[in-house]
Amino acid sequence: MGSHNELGKIGEEIAAQYLLKKGYKILRRNFFFDKAEIDIIAQKEEDTVVIVEVKTRNSDFFGDPQSFVTPGKIKNLVKAANEYIVSNDLDVEVRFDVIAILKNQKTESLQHFENAFYHF
Repeated sequence: MGSHNELGKIGEEIAAQYLLKKGYKILRRNFFFDKAEIDIIAQKEEDTVVIVEVKTRNSDFFGDPQSFVTPGKIKNLVKAANEYIVSNDLDVEVRFDVIAILKNQKTESLQHFENAFYHF
């Protein structure tokens, strides 16, 4: 496994623990549909499912982690989120959040961006 994959998995675990501490329930991790993957599907309010994209970097030299959520990535996330909602026959609002994590030997920071983008 490449070190970037390992860092990504560590970041997803940090994000999941953060969400649990904030009162979210983790419904699913690593949901795949077509070419898309949703890192975390969570829920806090009964009428809203939260699709969480986790971006983990060891340096912000090339930009903040959240700036790596591209329009193509958003399109795939929306497609996968729609599949999850339809296949589970859910009647809920969907919110898209980004959790940006900067982690290296000196630093560990987490930023949670609620409603990071809209799907319409």
